[in-house]
Amino acid sequence: MLRARWVLPLAVGAGLGAALARRERREHRERGDEAEGLLARLPVLPAVAAASLPAPPGSVRTELSKYGLPGLAQLRSRESYVLCYDPRSRSALWVIEQLNRDTLSGASDRAACDFQEDDSVHEYHRATNADYRGSGFDRGHLAAAANHRWSQKAMRDTFYLSNIAPQNPHLNQNAWNNLEKYCRSLAKHNRNVYVCTGPLFLPRMEADGKMYVKYQVIGKNNVAVPTHFFKVLILEKESGEIELRSYVMPNSPVDDKIPLERFLVPIESIERASGLLFVPNILRRTSNLKAITAGKQ
Repeated sequence: MLRARWVLPLAVGAGLGAALARRERREHRERGDEAEGLLARLPVLPAVAAASLPAPPGSVRTELSKYGLPGLAQLRSRESYVLCYDPRSRSALWVIEQLNRDTLSGASDRAACDFQEDDSVHEYHRATNADYRGSGFDRGHLAAAANHRWSQKAMRDTFYLSNIAPQNPHLNQNAWNNLEKYCRSLAKHNRNVYVCTGPLFLPRMEADGKMYVKYQVIGKNNVAVPTHFFKVLILEKESGEIELRSYVMPNSPVDDKIPLERFLVPIESIERASGLLFVPNILRRTSNLKAITAGKQ
């Protein structure tokens, strides 16, 4: 549960996320890709950082990008999820997946999947299995493997280390696992459940009365260990109503007997802390939005 000493700052623009998604779809079509993955099916994407700098020929902006731009938003669209990668933390900023009755059924076998480096990420900026070895942390899925039994490839894609973050073993195997199971149970009773998961790095007050953001890194690639994790659920009801549920858990042992509703937080707190925006994008699609917070079911 969030304590008062943890503070949730920050917020970032939203329209750019949709623009980037449209551009990515267009580039896929121009290349003639056979499958666009989940990106083509998602109604809402979180806001992401700026990508290219379109400008008329001869402008100052074109001159500034003469030798390329040092970094762009790194979107990955796979069969089971869309991911925005953070090269500095060696993990994802967010991962979004679509759950429904169809995705939860199938013969996919987790035993046939292995954790693997994501070779679409530059070698300077990606995690390896060696980084986790002996670290004391589990390789925690952001998009959960069990959410994608419908396709062996979809399940295998969840084992890319770009979809993984260092997670406390007790949390991963108990309370967080319970939250993942709860997401799947909701998918059985709703038309669709869109699940967005990501890390948080929250400041806390130290003994000197000042606020600091401190987190551990593991392995030779300095993979960042989040202080917390968030999970935002967008439920499409059969009635057409959209319901929003947002959770935060600390990356530490959590008593799995604590009811999950105790980890519900206002969506604004996640938006401020993560630098992402969800509500403005959802409201572009519908005005029939209901937000669920602790004590409000």
